[in-house]
Amino acid sequence: MSDDPAPGFVRVRLDLSYDGADFSGWARQRARRTVQGELESAISTVLRLGEPVELTVAGRTDAGVHARGQVAHVDLPGEVWAAEGEKLVRRLAGRLPWDVRVWRAAQAPAGFNARFSAIWRRYAYRIGDHPGGVDPLLRGHVLWHDRPVDVEAMNAAAKLLLGEHDFAAYCKKREGATTIRTLLDLHWDRTPEGIAVATVRADAFCHNMVRALVGALILVGDGHRPPGFPGEVLAGRVRHSAVNVVRPHGLTLEEVGYPADGLLAARNREARNRRTLPGCL
Repeated sequence: MSDDPAPGFVRVRLDLSYDGADFSGWARQRARRTVQGELESAISTVLRLGEPVELTVAGRTDAGVHARGQVAHVDLPGEVWAAEGEKLVRRLAGRLPWDVRVWRAAQAPAGFNARFSAIWRRYAYRIGDHPGGVDPLLRGHVLWHDRPVDVEAMNAAAKLLLGEHDFAAYCKKREGATTIRTLLDLHWDRTPEGIAVATVRADAFCHNMVRALVGALILVGDGHRPPGFPGEVLAGRVRHSAVNVVRPHGLTLEEVGYPADGLLAARNREARNRRTLPGCL
C-alpha cells in the first residue's frame, strides 16, 4: 500500500516541542486536551482549511510526558502550502497555546513518514535525589527520589538490558502489538547540578517501557535490588510487582532519528512488519 500523499497534496514535516503537564498525552481524545488536538485545530485555523487535518507523529507520548524533539507530518493541499507555507511557523506561534511550539515546517523528502521512517527515538528521564527535594524551577521535569541513587550501579544494571529483546516485562500489553524492541543505549549521567539523567534510545518503544525501565533501575540505584535484578525481570517476560512505572513528568522525548533521504521509503516499509525473535516464529 502506498504511503504517498494524495494527488495535489504535499507532505510537510513539523519539528515541535511541548510541556506535557496539562495535556492528556499526544493522541486526540474527545473532551480532553491533547497535543494532537491543539495542533490540528491551529493548523486548520491559520491555513483557513475547510476540513480538518490529521497529524502522524513519531512517538505518541503519554499524559504528562514532555517533548523537546518531537516530529510529525501532515499532508496539505499543494496550493495552500505554496501560498502559505513560509508563514506557517510564525502563524502557529500566534495561535497555539504557550505549552506547545512548532519550530520548523518544511516539505518532507519522498518516502518520509514521521512514524514509520524513524530508526530510533531518544528519551531522557531526570531524577533529583537531594535530601531537600527538587529545585522549584525544575519541579515539572524532574522526579524527586527520597534516597540517594548510585549512578554507577544503575549503569552496570543497564548494560544487561541492551540489544534486541522481548520487553513484555516492561510494557503495558496491547492486543495484537509486539513487545520486541532493540534497546540501543541506556546509561545514566550526573549533571553539574546533581540531577541523575537517564538517556534511553531504541528503535521504538512500547507503552510505559521507558518509565518501567527507570523504575527497575531506581531499585538498583537506591540499594533495594542488586544490579542483576532488571535483567532477571526482562528474562521473565512478565510484569514484576516490585517494579513501578515512575511518574511521567520526569520523561522527555529529546530526539528522533531518521535515515538518509534515499532510505526513507525502505525504512517506512520495513517498520510496518511484525517483529519476532529468532526461534520464536
